[in-house]
Amino acid sequence: TQQAAKRMRKQGDGSILFNGASAWVKGFANSSVFAMGKFGLRGLAQALARELHPQNIYIWHFLINGGIRAEHRIERQDDGNDSRLDPDAIAECYLRFHRQHRSA
Repeated sequence: TQQAAKRMRKQGDGSILFNGASAWVKGFANSSVFAMGKFGLRGLAQALARELHPQNIYIWHFLINGGIRAEHRIERQDDGNDSRLDPDAIAECYLRFHRQHRSA
């Protein structure tokens, strides 16, 4: 994040995007490490947003509630009902946020 922000400062703008989960608000049994990480990520995103916004660097924190399909795990994920989220579709949404007018 530090190196990305450094480059974005030089170019005068940019976006940093984080994948979050609702576990940052409500942890689930046997997920304490995951919940702690997502809580920390949310705090980092909020702090960076306040720190970097004056420099035209925008921070996005998205809640992704579901497993994301990964090529190296297809054989374990194929349950036939398309239950995993498509990373390409997520990336398209992220790109739209990055490209939107800053006044939106």
